[in-house]
Amino acid sequence: MLRTELELLMRERQSLLKVTGAAAGLIAEMDSHDLPISTVEAADLLATTINSLTEETLQDALGAVNAEIVN
Repeated sequence: MLRTELELLMRERQSLLKVTGAAAGLIAEMDSHDLPISTVEAADLLATTINSLTEETLQDALGAVNAEIVN
């Protein structure tokens, strides 16, 4: 039973990492000058949330979608 729960949690984590990685990639590529203000506000909330992640979690998320941070 514990093994089943652990496997479920790991699958959910992987799914959340994929969503987070895709969102981080979207925010990184976005040009806020071309967006309506309501969209900019939502993107800012998303960016703030992503920026609050630990470096390790962000790297895991980007890795889940085969993306990387380019300086």
